[in-house]
Amino acid sequence: MSSIWRNWAGNEEARPRRVLRPASTADVAVAVKEAVRDGLRVKAVGAGHSFTGAAVAPDVQLRLDLLDEVTSIDAESGLVTVGAGMPLWKLNPLLAAHGLAMEILGDIDRQTISGAISTGTHGSGAAFGGIATQVRALELVLADGSVVTCSALVRPELFAAARIGLGALGVITRVTLQCVPLFALHARDAAAPVEETLERAQELADAEDHFEFFWFPHSTTTLTRRFRRLPGDAPLAPIGAFSQRLDETVTGLGFEALNRLGTRVPALVPPIARFAARAMSSREWTDHSYKVFASVRDVRFHEGEFAIPREHAVDALREIKRWVDAQGERVSFPLEVRFAAADDIWLSTAQGRASCYIAFHQYHRMPYERYFRACQDILGGYGGRPHWGKMHDLDAAELRARYEHFDDFVALRDAHDPTGVFANPYLDRVLGRAPEAPGRPAA
Repeated sequence: MSSIWRNWAGNEEARPRRVLRPASTADVAVAVKEAVRDGLRVKAVGAGHSFTGAAVAPDVQLRLDLLDEVTSIDAESGLVTVGAGMPLWKLNPLLAAHGLAMEILGDIDRQTISGAISTGTHGSGAAFGGIATQVRALELVLADGSVVTCSALVRPELFAAARIGLGALGVITRVTLQCVPLFALHARDAAAPVEETLERAQELADAEDHFEFFWFPHSTTTLTRRFRRLPGDAPLAPIGAFSQRLDETVTGLGFEALNRLGTRVPALVPPIARFAARAMSSREWTDHSYKVFASVRDVRFHEGEFAIPREHAVDALREIKRWVDAQGERVSFPLEVRFAAADDIWLSTAQGRASCYIAFHQYHRMPYERYFRACQDILGGYGGRPHWGKMHDLDAAELRARYEHFDDFVALRDAHDPTGVFANPYLDRVLGRAPEAPGRPAA
């Protein structure tokens, strides 16, 4: 079984020599051992929603979609163990049926649980960490084919690294999550002037359970999103069918058509962005958390995102806006601004500091390189750490200074995978090469 694999955005592809669909941890172990025997590298892939080459498999690609079972659910403790290939869109209703929920989610639910945690997927909430902070144990297949479990008490260093491990330490086969009782969210979307949102951003991030906002650089309007947590048995008032269809038209087919027009006539991009900003509707609704956190993204785009210390959020946003205006850059997608608590995971973008995430996007048919480079440089000036699943061109030398435990992670990688069984060009760039990888000298 072999084929060309492409990620969701279409900017990364792989032509692996082997494509395997393991149905068990034992199958993964056999696949790794056989690859080592044949001198091949191994990469696991989930939903392909990363914009980076983290999951690109030069040799052996493991598709984990058959590892989507629920191993155990303890409704009393909230501990839930699932296969690494379990997609979030499938997991969330299963948890709800047992009166449970994930504490926080990102704004897309297409990823597998292992892909989401391995790249540092996060949502927005000043008191909440990313999805990986909900992990309580991991089962991995290491480079020698052995199967190990790690947690805060068992192999704690491996656990500190592997929760956001980029696929560099082994193939995750099972994930144990700490879930919470099922809860609802009261959501309120509201348009607000840019300056008002910027002036109140820190206040709103602390006042609301979950707060984020969107800002088209060519517009003077933001869309603010505020979510308030409610008990699971709270009365629900979900988005109506008509409103949902209207949203899908405005943000889906309609926005796609406008972006195609902007691709052909670039001068129309700023007015299209202003129109899109005005079209974002103010509304309120209440639904179970997983139906509110995640939304449909039908229009394809490229995306970069950096985490910076929270206190620099407004200065960084104003600097990006000044650059866009000065350069006459045409940007059809909004900046997305979110907040997260500090955590202790070695390669987490929020490790050791409360963070503001600033994501920048561009329609996939439009040029993005100059804009993304400017955002990377501006946010890097504030100590920005790139999201591991989103676009950047930084290397190990540049990243080392931004992570307290970068060298600890690389040393652990070198100890567990000295020959680079789980390496690929992306990991060679962002982590440096494994010391004993044949034909690929260490960085």
